[in-house]
Amino acid sequence: MKNEDAMTESTQRLIVPVTDLPAEQAAAWLDAAQAVHRQLRPAIPDPYATHMRAMIAQGAEIAVLAEGGLVRAVAVYRCYLTTYRGFRFYVDDLVTDEASRSCGHGETLLGWLRQRAKERGCQALDLDSGVQRTRAHRFYFREGMWIAAYSFTQTLAETG
Repeated sequence: MKNEDAMTESTQRLIVPVTDLPAEQAAAWLDAAQAVHRQLRPAIPDPYATHMRAMIAQGAEIAVLAEGGLVRAVAVYRCYLTTYRGFRFYVDDLVTDEASRSCGHGETLLGWLRQRAKERGCQALDLDSGVQRTRAHRFYFREGMWIAAYSFTQTLAETG
């Protein structure tokens, strides 16, 4: 199946690496992903597509899991070299549509991300999860992940 046909597919679960697509197709998938992505990140600046393209320009990649012609899960990820973990595959965001949680979408997309990381020669897949996201933590533990470090934050400037 071609990626451009995926948005009309009614039965198959399909993972679409949005950043690998031609610009017009990528724009359509970004538009389709926005509502699900904002369930996790409501403060993403508008216009959404402009902000996401700026992230892509800095190395971020985006993939969506679609089923029944609808985006069910979104991942934002990147690979980069670090001093402490070598070539790192970092997942900025992994969000499943609240209306279709516990249907295997997150598990499927995370499995795809693992495979993508291996194909790129990454030594580990890492992500941060807010301390309040206990359901997500249970999911990550079930998926074989563990807490490897604390992530410390300090706000430096107010944002509008």
